[in-house]
Amino acid sequence: MKVWADSPELLKKVEKGEWLPLMEAFYTIQGEGFHTGKASYFIRVGGCDVGCHWCDVKESWNPKLHPVTEVEGIAKEAATYSDTIVVTGGEPLTWNMAPLTSALKAQGLKVHLETSAAYPFSGEWDWICLSPKKTAPPVEEAYALAHELKVVVYNKNDLKWAEEHAARVNNNCVLFLQPEWSKRETIMPEISEYILKNPKWRVSLQTHKYLGIP
Repeated sequence: MKVWADSPELLKKVEKGEWLPLMEAFYTIQGEGFHTGKASYFIRVGGCDVGCHWCDVKESWNPKLHPVTEVEGIAKEAATYSDTIVVTGGEPLTWNMAPLTSALKAQGLKVHLETSAAYPFSGEWDWICLSPKKTAPPVEEAYALAHELKVVVYNKNDLKWAEEHAARVNNNCVLFLQPEWSKRETIMPEISEYILKNPKWRVSLQTHKYLGIP
């Protein structure tokens, strides 16, 4: 690991995706969406300018706060924990993800992406969770690629916004509504009622927070 911007050569490697600002990496149980309950190794990449006001990982926004780390080393460490890897952020697509996913695939791992898709896609993914944000809409290609649409619901108006995205994803994409954590007690009854009337949707909960795990 090296401190951010140690040298022009290192910056070039970051631009190529060969090194990435790594906020944290940890082994836990997936708490959200389609793969809830699955043991997974999370790679949290620093850097995001989407700017969600309710983001619970705002410390990930500034990539310069996190050490840049060689992707080959990240992949080798990941392989010692699980065969399912979740790349999250921040916003991973801020960076070129091809070197990281290639390194992970070389270890025989299944690679999942959690993204707002505010930037063009890079890398090779086994599962893509699209979580669109109002501050930076997804690029068009995201809707065809997404395996899962996970919309965070902060207020009732977000349900209409969720439908706008659901109308654009591919037919095989699984649809989830997830209460924003700080509003879960007030918004969950609205989500429950809405799903009963619109059963194409499923509930996603941040079960890791209920369990007290990362």
